[in-house]
Order: sequence, then structure tokens, then C-alpha cells
Amino acid sequence: MNLPFAMPNTRTCVQRLGVFGGAFDPPHRAHLALVEAAINQMQLDRVHVLPTGQAWHKPRQLSDAADRLAMSRLAFESLPQATVDEREILRAGPSYTIDTLLELQHEYPQAQLYLLIGDDQRRSLPSWHQIGQIARMAIICAAGRDMAMRAWNQDSDAPESFPSISDTLQARIRSLDMPQMPHSATEIRALAATEQALTGLVPPAVERYIHEHHLYRLP
Repeated sequence: MNLPFAMPNTRTCVQRLGVFGGAFDPPHRAHLALVEAAINQMQLDRVHVLPTGQAWHKPRQLSDAADRLAMSRLAFESLPQATVDEREILRAGPSYTIDTLLELQHEYPQAQLYLLIGDDQRRSLPSWHQIGQIARMAIICAAGRDMAMRAWNQDSDAPESFPSISDTLQARIRSLDMPQMPHSATEIRALAATEQALTGLVPPAVERYIHEHHLYRLP
């Protein structure tokens, strides 16, 4: 007698889950490099890429969520381990990292969470909402692109302007070895505003989307 074949639950197979949130306005090459570095160096099984919804910490108005979501899908489509997750866009009210981690912990109870952050985000870590609980739930993987930030992370000769970091939080941070990539979304938006080429800064599909949808153009 042939027994019915039971399909494995892919979520129970995920032991190392990366979580990478950001405005992705637009997503660029450094974002992609960070996720690739985390997958390779932390042996991640899957990475949830989460475009921000109503970001509590962003002083400017973000581009339309549908555009940022579409660009994120185009940017990360080459990485089979990456899944673009729209939950933060759909979430009502301010979006906090801790809420997303709690949801993913419930969905992937067997997995160790790895929170991926850029070097700019690492500077503000001590002020994050419920950072203590975040550090208990997830290993924080920070890009080491900026040498001053790398020094701050290693608690050596960090610039005095950087906030202090507790020993408990420090112990939960891992630096990702990455090449220097001075890409910034601010610079890319400025170039797009005057219809300049974005070659090498964003994936080709993202560049086409920006130009075809006239994003970031000056009024």
C-alpha cells in the first residue's frame, strides 16, 4: 500500500532566519551586498526583507509603499534565500522592529533570528524601541562598511559623538565583513531627480523601474 507523501514544513527546516528591514527608498547595491554577506557568513537559511511601513524614526516622507515594495522585489529576486515580506507596510500605526521579531519568532519557533542592519542603523541602536528585548531575541549582524563604525562596534577608538553601548548589547553584535561601498539612498534619489544614470548603484531592474515610474523627479 502506498502511503501518502507528507510534504515537509519548510518553516521547521529554517534554523537560521535573517531579518532585514529598511525604507528601501530605493534598494541599492549595498543592501544586496549586506544580505549576501549575511547569508554566506552566518549560514542563513532564509532572509525576510521588510520594507518599512510607517517608520517612527524617518524625518522625511517616504515614497509610496507600493513602489518601494515593487523595487525591493526586483532588487532581491536574484537571491533564492531572500523573501520580500510586506507585513510592515500592511501594519497599522508606527512600525517597530520588536513587533516583527515577535511575529517571526512565533512563525519560526525553531529558528535563531539574525537581525541585519546597516552601518548607519548601528549608530542609533541604543535608542531603538525595546532594544534590550531585541538583543535577547536576535543576534545583531551589522555591516562593517564604515571603518569608524567598525571601531565603534569593536569598542575601540570610537568617535566621541557615537552613543555608548552596553556590554550586553555589544555581546550580541556581529560584524559582517563587507567591502567599502559608499552607496546611499540619498545620493541615488538626488541623481534620479535630474534623470541621471544609476548604473552600478542599483540593480538594472530597479533603475528601469525608477525611470519608468518617474520616481524622485523634481516637481
